[in-house]
Amino acid sequence: MAITAASRLGISAFGETNIVELRPNWDKEDAKIAIAAVYRHVLGNDHLMKSERLKGAESLLADGSIPVREFVRAVAKSELYKAKFFYNNYQIRTIELNFKHLLGRAPYDESEIIEHLDLYQNQGFEADIDSYIDSEEYVQNFGDNIVPYYRGFSTQIGQKTVGFPRMFQLYRGYANSDRAQGNAGSPRLTYDLARNTATPVRSPGGNGSLSGTTTTERGGLYRVRVTKGGIGRSPQIRRSLQEYVVPYERLSATLQKLNKQGSRVLSITNA
Repeated sequence: MAITAASRLGISAFGETNIVELRPNWDKEDAKIAIAAVYRHVLGNDHLMKSERLKGAESLLADGSIPVREFVRAVAKSELYKAKFFYNNYQIRTIELNFKHLLGRAPYDESEIIEHLDLYQNQGFEADIDSYIDSEEYVQNFGDNIVPYYRGFSTQIGQKTVGFPRMFQLYRGYANSDRAQGNAGSPRLTYDLARNTATPVRSPGGNGSLSGTTTTERGGLYRVRVTKGGIGRSPQIRRSLQEYVVPYERLSATLQKLNKQGSRVLSITNA
């Protein structure tokens, strides 16, 4: 479930209607759509050349020998993925991107980073990738046949509200890619994770996409725009919009309160 009416933040391309799932009685065309969606999401919207495609894994998915989840695993363990996001990145940056690409969210706290650092150092890259895809979180949200998508842009049951603003440090708009950002190999969340602080969201730029992700300023006021909606995948019930102006130090607590009330966050901007 993604934020509705959120084109001002540049994330409307990842709304709920864009969830890709291989449903029962799917056909070859459905498989092609799922394959393209996996490449786009797991590879961080990066350009994919024809010669880089994983033809063997694609064929296995297309003939029903493996589910979407196993195709995701094949892409994430491939030399293609390593070349784009592992070999030339700091390990913490790779972990941030693994969370984004495989679980659709940002890391919540430093303990998650440490857990995956330990797993990589003791068991290796492939075991770390397995830990995301075999996790209860992955199974509950995507199962075997849903292509991972950006869950981190919504307040929802089972997701910490601090993940909402942090996701903006890992995402720069749907027209961008994870390798097209300045200083792409460096971590984005070190400051906030180490201090266990929430991350304010900078107002987006023109053309409905993000001009940046977060601001380093602590303090100031933020305008939180919300509406009531259905919980989980139930139909949304349209209600009146509400806006709250809160200082930075109360932003995380306000988001938690709104989440418990069933409110859906539409935007967070500088007041």
